[in-house]
Amino acid sequence: MTEDSQRNFRSVYYEKVGFRGVEEKKSLEILLKDDRLDIEKLCTFSQRFPLPSMYRALVWKVLLGILPPHHESHARVMLYRKEQYSDVLHALKVIRFVSDATPQVEVYLRMCQLESGRLPRSPSFPLDPEDEVFLAIAKAMEEMVEDSVDCYWIIRCFVNQLNKYRDSLPQLPKAFEQYLNLEDSRLLSHLKTCSAVSKLPYDLWFKRCFAGCLPESSLQRVWDKVISGSCKILVFVAVEILLTFKIKVMALNSAEKITKFLENIPQDSSDAIVSKAIDLWHKHCGTPVHSA
Repeated sequence: MTEDSQRNFRSVYYEKVGFRGVEEKKSLEILLKDDRLDIEKLCTFSQRFPLPSMYRALVWKVLLGILPPHHESHARVMLYRKEQYSDVLHALKVIRFVSDATPQVEVYLRMCQLESGRLPRSPSFPLDPEDEVFLAIAKAMEEMVEDSVDCYWIIRCFVNQLNKYRDSLPQLPKAFEQYLNLEDSRLLSHLKTCSAVSKLPYDLWFKRCFAGCLPESSLQRVWDKVISGSCKILVFVAVEILLTFKIKVMALNSAEKITKFLENIPQDSSDAIVSKAIDLWHKHCGTPVHSA
């Protein structure tokens, strides 16, 4: 039996006896022991498997460039990050832009605005759409990452990464339509008949990356894929939401009703939706393999 087939056999066995992910966790631990972390292999792992919760923040920080690949630099770099966090927070308090009563997600937003030179003249100025996206992502991230310094840096770098995808985002609704047609052309026809295709909650899905739509326990598995380099996973989550709630959507006969329902989907199917979306993604786009 080859090493790969042995590994596959063990994975199937572990999954059958209820230990799904045991082998994957061991593989990740081996990758994380390298003196110099292999970013490409960490990306490939994150694309193929859900990250174990105990390692998620570390892997995200490395993939987002918050931490360098070299282990020996991690403690020193995080100390710098912590000092920068404290300095920016202190500056905002000195100019009375935030206080101890300011919600934490708003503090993160103001810190990011100050560092990027976008701080408005007054906290009372209305937020622009970009800031609303930041807050939605921050609210979800706050539930995933306990440490406030880690949380701020991950939010900031994740939002920056999404901004780099900006050119790809307008293409995602078209890709959504294409893959929904392949999976269920009748469902797509119903959406077209109701003139709903152009009115679906694309901003919630693709700009906010489902923050505020899926619970954080499911959402973090989607964000594993986005952070490791694939915004296309968002298309398949959207397709799977439609497939999962097909009966409900087919019973609605207006674009407004369909959009309202999709903006507030029931939460109890979220884990299954994400698992099936990842399977769909692998089916249509292939499964990444480790490079040698």
